[in-house]
Amino acid sequence: MGNKRIKVTNETASGRNTNFHDNRQNKDMTRQQFVGEIEKGNYSNYHVRMINNVKTPVSNPDATRNNNLD
Repeated sequence: MGNKRIKVTNETASGRNTNFHDNRQNKDMTRQQFVGEIEKGNYSNYHVRMINNVKTPVSNPDATRNNNLD
């Protein structure tokens, strides 16, 4: 299995992911920036959910673990 495209680089004490790194583009993003990129269609393996009234990036459900956020 190859490197994951997106890696979570920071989270709150409650477990909410706050910062992300795109390994292909060597690009760091905040949650808000990643949400914006997903909404623009730049990350097809991810979508946005409203969790506790906060837009939250999540990986699309599928059979692979390679795109899971962790």
